[in-house]
Parts: sequence; structure tokens; C-alpha cells
Amino acid sequence: MPRPPLLSPADVAAALAELPHWTGDGDGLHRKVQLPTFRDAVAAIVAIADVAEEMDHHPDVDLRWRTLHLHLATHSAGGVTDLDVQLARRIDALLPT
Repeated sequence: MPRPPLLSPADVAAALAELPHWTGDGDGLHRKVQLPTFRDAVAAIVAIADVAEEMDHHPDVDLRWRTLHLHLATHSAGGVTDLDVQLARRIDALLPT
């Protein structure tokens, strides 16, 4: 499978403008979200895992009690690609704002 192309800094900035819950740069996209309970946070991870498996593109997830720290980057490409932007949008559809 060919490696997806990296997004330019301008493309990353444009994507982030449409993803208000995310921050980042060409190295990665980041979102922190606090869920009501630990179980809700774990359920969110399972939902994210289902999407990630479907896309065959996997985020870095750190769970601290009921707070998820998400990091998206295409490791094989060395930074942010369109896959990360697509996954961020799919994750946003799963999580509260």
C-alpha cells in the first residue's frame, strides 16, 4: 500500500479550522475530551477503535480516569495526512462537543 502524502502546513491549518475541538500542526492532531464517567470514556475508546479498524488507521489514545487524550498522525508518512483529518471528523461524530 503506498504511503499517503503529507499535508502542507496550509492544508493542516485549513483542516484545523474545520475541526474546532482539535489542535496541532504538521506533526499531529490532538484532542482532549472529558467524559462523564470512566465507563463512558472506555465506551468512547471502543467506538473509536471500531472506526479505526474500519479505516485501518489507528490513533494514539491515552485514558486518564475519564479524560481521553487523542493524537492522530500517519506514522508511516511522518506527520499529518488526509487519513488523520478523516479520522478526526469520524471521532468528532462519536464524542460530545
